[in-house]
Amino acid sequence: MPRPRLAVCVAAIGLVLAACTAPPPQPAGDPARPNIVFVLVDDMDQGLVRFMPEVQRMQREGVTFSNSTVTDSLCCPSRASSLSGKYPHNTGVFTNEPPDGGFAVFHRRDERDTLGTQLQQAGYRTGFMGKYLNGYQPGRTLGGERPFVPPGWDEWAVAGDGYAEYDYQLNVNGRLRSHGHRPGDYLTDVLAKRGKDFIRANAAQGTPFFLEVAPFAPHGPFTPAPRHADAFPELTAPRTPAFDEPDRSDKPAWLRLLPPLPAAKVQAADVKFRKRAQSLQAVDEMLAGFRRTLTETGQAQRTHVIFTSDNGFHLGEHALAEGKQTAFDTDVRVPLVATGPGVPAGRAVDDSVQNIDLRPTFAEIAGAATRSDIDGASFAGLLRGGPGTGREVALVEHREPRGSREDPDRQEKPDGIPPTYTAIRTPEGTYVEYVNGEREFYDARTDPFQLTNTYPSLSPERRDELHRVLTGLATCRGTAQCTEAAAAP
Repeated sequence: MPRPRLAVCVAAIGLVLAACTAPPPQPAGDPARPNIVFVLVDDMDQGLVRFMPEVQRMQREGVTFSNSTVTDSLCCPSRASSLSGKYPHNTGVFTNEPPDGGFAVFHRRDERDTLGTQLQQAGYRTGFMGKYLNGYQPGRTLGGERPFVPPGWDEWAVAGDGYAEYDYQLNVNGRLRSHGHRPGDYLTDVLAKRGKDFIRANAAQGTPFFLEVAPFAPHGPFTPAPRHADAFPELTAPRTPAFDEPDRSDKPAWLRLLPPLPAAKVQAADVKFRKRAQSLQAVDEMLAGFRRTLTETGQAQRTHVIFTSDNGFHLGEHALAEGKQTAFDTDVRVPLVATGPGVPAGRAVDDSVQNIDLRPTFAEIAGAATRSDIDGASFAGLLRGGPGTGREVALVEHREPRGSREDPDRQEKPDGIPPTYTAIRTPEGTYVEYVNGEREFYDARTDPFQLTNTYPSLSPERRDELHRVLTGLATCRGTAQCTEAAAAP
């Protein structure tokens, strides 16, 4: 009877080996309600993606949106649009400070109905970490007994002035935590650790979760982690055809009258570009850490990871030393990369999407109710290789700020501050209307660096058509009306 005994032994050994080599058990959770990890950086232009290997890995494994834009190329109004799903003309947040912007305006108008409150009401555990809105101070109680935490967030770890990456305070769930200048206080690394802890805790509970992590990098003063301070030693700012554009005679007065970049500004651009790339290394490591943690906790196959920026940044283009706020692609186009369940690998999408579309997209992923009173439209279909939002025109709004000394995005006049304008980006190009009556049009098909303003050569019919579409979008309210207004002219 040796054969049966041998068979039993082999079977037993096989069971032991299977137990040793089998993947870890999946924590409890509803696969129909995926998790979402959303990383929103500060002031990152598309050209910096090439220095982020984890983001490039996400591009290979997921979808890259090459035509992603923001509603305003300034921090607070852009972030208000992402949280609310509304254009600036409907949030009332046009700048970083009151009376027409900043945290105070959003707190008064839209803070009780945001992406966070919607997903929390849908049964998600929600977390927000990093930078919230300009003007938010972590120690202020706003009439309560403890430092204020906005509605909609189960886990809250937010700084006020964290741009230098050191010497800041965090409001951690209503309690202040002070950080100094030790290596372990580097803010991006602190957020990375807290984000991984949030993922582990919620994975163990089996509750679907939404986590937004908003590092201050690569915003000025462009502080890299010490371990990255010597990276890219020979790196310089890209010398595209737009760099220090010599002939700006066709540009509006605010730009036409600027002098060429002096040598000191050119040298400064090179240093700042290098430091921006260095400061993003810790962000890239953070992303890699989040994705590793998702794998270790069995959540990788049921989690969408989305990476983007609140606005772009110019650094020498069109003789503008540094900053944002313009309607040029450097400032309004941002990287947007997404991975997750059902997302095809290595796909590039050129459909127009905007940051107002993030809220409805996340809501659809989470199975939350559709909201018709916001301006954005879900692009969840594009994540799965399906149809887009039905919109071909993107709106950009800008109101000239007061430029107080307290504004971290303050720009000097010689560096270029556009007057108030409204702009649209169509499949054919970018059209801008300034409050002083000046106009611009840049043909995207023949002029990718936006060097030649062809508005004077447009026919009266084409000018009227562009003006009509711009006016319709700049006054629209709600998904249906804004979708109809965003049809290509």
